[in-house]
Amino acid sequence: MTFYADWVRAQPLVSAALQFAVLGTLGEIVAACLRVRRPALPCTPAQLAAKAAAWAVLGLVIKFGFTGMKGFVAGLLEHGMLPAWCGAGVGRALAVSVLTNVFFGPQMMAFHRWEDNLILRRRGYAGIATAWWTLVWFWIPAHTVTFSLPPDYQIGLAALWGLVLGIILGLSKK
Repeated sequence: MTFYADWVRAQPLVSAALQFAVLGTLGEIVAACLRVRRPALPCTPAQLAAKAAAWAVLGLVIKFGFTGMKGFVAGLLEHGMLPAWCGAGVGRALAVSVLTNVFFGPQMMAFHRWEDNLILRRRGYAGIATAWWTLVWFWIPAHTVTFSLPPDYQIGLAALWGLVLGIILGLSKK
């Protein structure tokens, strides 16, 4: 694990982009296979390559978002705008998770849908409300665990959670 943590510290943006490109794309492939109950791609190979690039961009957006939201929570604590139990440990992880998923999550998901629409030549945001509900039932608990870890492991786990959510959603489709 030392190699991984060293790589993430030395290359925070490259590592975020690569982890999301690989795991986000893999999540889409696994979800597609689960939906149709056989090996399948969610789109054409060219579109899949574009989706990998979109996931890489999303990894950068999330890296910046995580960093900014940690600063936001620290600022709120400094000004006494959050209870003291949000200052450390699981309380801090929960505060960062809730505020990240409330203030940053919806816009990030809309941006990701916009990327998908460009790649797949679609229009509209059908199903975005369903996606936003995952912020409550999946992402807030998942990111509470994420933000409980040392910073070097947070983006990697966030990318892995995307794969997990892809599996959950793939299994839930009829």
